[in-house]
Amino acid sequence: MKIPPVAVRTALSLLLLLFFLPAIAQEVLLNADLRKGEWSARWITCPDVPGRTYGVYHFRKQFDLASLPASFVVHVTADNRYRLFVNGTAVGRGPARGDLYNWNFESYDLRPYLRQGNNVIAAVVWNMAEHAPVAQVSNQTGFLLQGDDAVSAKVNSDASWKVLHNKAYTPCGTNMGSVLRSYVVVGPGDDVDAAQYPWGWEKPGFAEKGWAAAAIIGTPVAFLGYGTDNLWTLTPRSIPMMEERVERMASVRRTTGAKETGSAFLQGKATRIPANQKVSILIDQGFETTAYPVLKTSGGKGARIRLTYAEALFDKSRQKGNRNDIEGKEIIGLFDVFQPDGGNSREFSPLWFRTYRYLQLDIETGASPLVLEDLHGLYTGYPFRQQATFTSSDPSLQPIWDTGWRTARLCAGETYYDCPYYEQLQYEGDTRIQALISLYNAGDDRLMRKAINDFYNSRVPEGLTQGRYPSSRLQVIPPFSLFWVSMLYDYWMHRPDEAFVRSYLDGAAGVLDWYAGHVDNDKNMLGPMKWWNFVDWNKAFPNGVPDGATDGNSSVITLQYAYTLRQAAALFAGYGRKEESRRFAQLADQLTAGTYAHCFDQTRMMMANTPGKKTFSQHAGIMAILTGTIPEKERETVLQSVLNDPSLTQATFYYRFYLGRALIMSGHGNDYYEQLAPWRGMLENGLTTFAENPDPTRSDCHAWSASPNYDFLATLCGIMPAKPGFKEVRIEPFPGPLTALRGTMPHPAGKLTVDLKRKGAKGIAAIVELPAGVSGTFVWNGKSVKLVPGRQELRL
Repeated sequence: MKIPPVAVRTALSLLLLLFFLPAIAQEVLLNADLRKGEWSARWITCPDVPGRTYGVYHFRKQFDLASLPASFVVHVTADNRYRLFVNGTAVGRGPARGDLYNWNFESYDLRPYLRQGNNVIAAVVWNMAEHAPVAQVSNQTGFLLQGDDAVSAKVNSDASWKVLHNKAYTPCGTNMGSVLRSYVVVGPGDDVDAAQYPWGWEKPGFAEKGWAAAAIIGTPVAFLGYGTDNLWTLTPRSIPMMEERVERMASVRRTTGAKETGSAFLQGKATRIPANQKVSILIDQGFETTAYPVLKTSGGKGARIRLTYAEALFDKSRQKGNRNDIEGKEIIGLFDVFQPDGGNSREFSPLWFRTYRYLQLDIETGASPLVLEDLHGLYTGYPFRQQATFTSSDPSLQPIWDTGWRTARLCAGETYYDCPYYEQLQYEGDTRIQALISLYNAGDDRLMRKAINDFYNSRVPEGLTQGRYPSSRLQVIPPFSLFWVSMLYDYWMHRPDEAFVRSYLDGAAGVLDWYAGHVDNDKNMLGPMKWWNFVDWNKAFPNGVPDGATDGNSSVITLQYAYTLRQAAALFAGYGRKEESRRFAQLADQLTAGTYAHCFDQTRMMMANTPGKKTFSQHAGIMAILTGTIPEKERETVLQSVLNDPSLTQATFYYRFYLGRALIMSGHGNDYYEQLAPWRGMLENGLTTFAENPDPTRSDCHAWSASPNYDFLATLCGIMPAKPGFKEVRIEPFPGPLTALRGTMPHPAGKLTVDLKRKGAKGIAAIVELPAGVSGTFVWNGKSVKLVPGRQELRL
């Protein structure tokens, strides 16, 4: 089962793209009149219900077709969200998350689902109100459907639509932050009373008794530059629909409270739970996933079924331990509740997807037995397709590669997610790494483009981006604004799309200028800074903030600023903005010189966190190497301290991405292989995705820890862009002890392949295949060989 992709018929002209959507280019089903921003449909809602309170609503429109048209295109959106049906068939979910200034709509050709005679279009719309995920921006409950032409406009949303307030739903699990003792902001669970549910509401022939005429709340406004009283400013969805496919669960690991129930229901075979029983069934998916669980039951009037979801089980000390072990452990986590009404083939699935490896059914039956007919997942996520491959002489690297890709996939939906279980928020620090993984593994840049645009739209008056976005709560993390600038640089280097990047350069300059206004000119370092100056989660940085970040003169953040300035200098020079480029480069030199003069400890040969030289971290050393702050004659000593001195505050999985960059910068890329021990440790501990932090960790799935899926290609195979747009490549492999490795990856011009075999202690044989029109350089032990398009064999 997959949601059909959005059909594409008409492309917006380049002129319209530049005027209306300067940051997002896409093809969209939209006729010329609708491009003017004038839509004849109306935003509708449920009458006599406050627009900003919790509620679930069903909308229906019945209509007749004397004959089937060639196409039947509609544009759909809602606040908070919707699921669309045509004649009982699920067609799509949306809208893709954005903000009120950029409210996404989806376009569908409904022709495949229509029939001659009577038809019904139906949508369930919900508003989680104060319980909504923090990633969900909202105005008020609303639904909109606009036909693309005169034929489909007959179903435009207006007062002719019928609506029902579904009172079967109650939010549950609204205190999960307290229960899990963590930051949990993904929204509530669904408690559904089947006796109040309007079964069959989405199908033709359903009796609309008790349904009201929809209330009109406003005129839609499409595209920036239109409207004077906008509730939502509409913009076409720029990413594909999410993937959905059936995903079966692996096994029942434990049953308590009754005789063994077996696991037949996991394969769609009926399992009977007797009356007046309390049964607990622990199910192991076998690996972590993101899915809509689908539970099908019959009978069981008066029963109550609680579905609890968890990444891992907890022991009595609230520790996870090996994720495969269940003995002496319990499940604690987000949950839904379904209360059967005794009917046959009742199907429950939550409004939003759930994240789980373990799922526990806690069932309490009443006077009637309950039949579990089926339980499975409907996997969902951004439809990335892995185009890259990696193999090597060390087979233990394959599980790291596979687990990293699963981690990256579970952390990508309508936005990138930091983690799919606890937050589902898009943060620049995470997203920069995620986007590079996407480019190297899938070659799909659409979600990266959306992320860049999302953060651009998040800017606060001071010029900084918000630290995460979309978000209903304001959070500013100034170092993450720098990573947003780095994302622009990355996109510029990896994609031949100059127009896209150009539209964000002024925003990037605003971020860099904010920092310039915080330079302490006495020390040529950053002075005191407000907001949340997060760098990395570790015990020595309170709340992730290093020494000097708040009260002034942090070497770590000063050098991150210098690192970004150097990228910006190259970026702005590439667009002919030479004066800004010169200023950025000059300021970077000024900051690195000031930081070296005040923070480098000549006795310990280490970069301190502040001029006081009381604390030291890997982070300071990493950034000092990356920015060229450390003179070449001292770099080796500093690097060895970074790698081997346990007294330094250690970088977690996240910041080890930058350790990898520092190894290459210092000529020690071959040491990267030895830095994979933490990832091996996670696999040995039973994780099926990579965690946020070393144990004890909150999240078992955190995309910033999937960086090996970038580094296996960029570092071990050594594939990097040599010129903007990836127009030339530089291949400088750092295989470490590997005797053979082969990597393929998508390139904007085609497929790129590197096949390497070591020859003796220092030699290498390489087969390199470059796409048509792409040239480059192969580097090995200081020697360079020119590469040309096509296949070539090298021996060095």
